Amino acid sequence: METKPPLPPFTEESARQKVRMAEDAWNTRDPSRVVLVYTEDTRWRNRAEFPVGRAEVQRFLERKWARELDYRLIKELWAFTGSRIAVRFAYEWRDDSGQWYRAYGNENWEFNEQGFMMRRFASINDLPIAETDRKFFWPLGRRPDDHPGLSDLGL
Repeated sequence: METKPPLPPFTEESARQKVRMAEDAWNTRDPSRVVLVYTEDTRWRNRAEFPVGRAEVQRFLERKWARELDYRLIKELWAFTGSRIAVRFAYEWRDDSGQWYRAYGNENWEFNEQGFMMRRFASINDLPIAETDRKFFWPLGRRPDDHPGLSDLGL
């Protein structure tokens, strides 16, 4: 049976690793890659959308990244226990008119024994920002290890 390490029950180190792996995957903006860490019947709440299953999640992500241009995300571990991880995050993106936004949010994740995410509940708020207020400046893709995290940036 396929697994997605690290596996629950999580330690602080394995929870931090799982969070960074999720951040790295989302920063690819590749829906077909991102969905592979979720169970076939994964259940989400993302703002006012409730996709169920990998196919719906993939369509959701395709719409998201078609609208949220130049997307850059930072996730940070908030808490963990057993098979659950709580994350806070921020990401910056612009729309097709050039308006920049910073989205702030929290996610609650639950994993099965094989390390696939079964549930993802996200609460997110968008704040319009000026381009001069941006803080996430790495090239599109994985955030470099030496780039500050959320706490370092005062977010």
